[in-house]
Amino acid sequence: MRKTFLPYFRPDIDEHTIELVGESLRNGWLTTGPKVRAFEERMAAMCGVRNAVGVNSATAGLHLALVAYGVGPGDEVILPALSFVSAAHCVRHCGATPVFCDVEPDTLCSSVATIEPLITKRTKAIVTMPYAGRPLDNQTVYAYAHARGIVVIEDAALGVGTIDAGHWPGSAGSDAAVFSFYATKNVTSAEGGMLLTNDDRIAESVRLLALHGMDRDAWKRYTAGGTWRYDVSALGFKYNMPDLSAALALGQLDRFYEMQQRREEIAATYLAAIDGIAGVEAAAMGRIGPADRHSWCFFPVSIQPNAFITRDTVAIAMREANIGTSVHYIPSTQFSIYSEYARPLPVTDRVWTTLLSLPLFPGMSDTDVHDVVDALSVAVAGRRYAFA
Repeated sequence: MRKTFLPYFRPDIDEHTIELVGESLRNGWLTTGPKVRAFEERMAAMCGVRNAVGVNSATAGLHLALVAYGVGPGDEVILPALSFVSAAHCVRHCGATPVFCDVEPDTLCSSVATIEPLITKRTKAIVTMPYAGRPLDNQTVYAYAHARGIVVIEDAALGVGTIDAGHWPGSAGSDAAVFSFYATKNVTSAEGGMLLTNDDRIAESVRLLALHGMDRDAWKRYTAGGTWRYDVSALGFKYNMPDLSAALALGQLDRFYEMQQRREEIAATYLAAIDGIAGVEAAAMGRIGPADRHSWCFFPVSIQPNAFITRDTVAIAMREANIGTSVHYIPSTQFSIYSEYARPLPVTDRVWTTLLSLPLFPGMSDTDVHDVVDALSVAVAGRRYAFA
């Protein structure tokens, strides 16, 4: 057993990134400024989209996207229950009704088949999510929705690095996508998010709404050519991204492909090892094509319960072996605040109690990875023997 605890995640911050943050501290731009603009331009170019708008969280980006597309009272928004609860919160903050859909068993993502039975004349938008960062064949959902005048927003909080049929989130077919740069994501700004869209009108609306509805942000007002005068033309929010956050993210972007490659190496080791562990399966691995790329934001396994083990007993055993794990996700319909919106979701209701996410971050050594595999093997077999 390990002598030291291996956390579920640890951010990988190098000296170059620390220097970029220090540069922002020294140049006096702490809030939205030149580094946010540079970050937006880098992400837009990398993803092949016309517009990228930095915000202070993916939740903020989702909320702004829904507002910009006119989602409000009387509208319904379809989204998977097997996701983080923030997406449902955004729908309700708009005064709309969240309609929770099931997922496909081999992808743990929504599809036309899981969405179609829930479509009504009140359906205004569909929110999709690439579970764990795996591609989800969104093109079929886009075509179905747009033929009916329904907006599609990608909750791509896990999607930095995801390639779906050759395309980054937000670059082809959907109306907008939202990235997260939270501490556990593939690229981090500590806290932060970004909305990507090819719709210039929506991008401009989101940029306006993200900073109180003001027609000039701090960057324009406090430069040499700026003015103190501004107008407030919309009921906006305080959702802008600070330069300090963007500086951190820019340092991460400089190492993105290196870090992505390491994630893929760790995932490959896990996949090979799990084949030999009875009662454990890699989750959501179906239908990944040659033009796809998994971001590996996290690595989920499904623990097949029996008389001796459950997902929860395995998680406890791994914690005792000094290995951190997580669960993605507690379905939104399991929370008391969404009990009135709950409906039978056969796949979600069955699978979420088996899911366990293993540590996966670029700074893991090969020894760390093998320690996780060994602990998982012992947790499954050890619990079985302990109760036999």
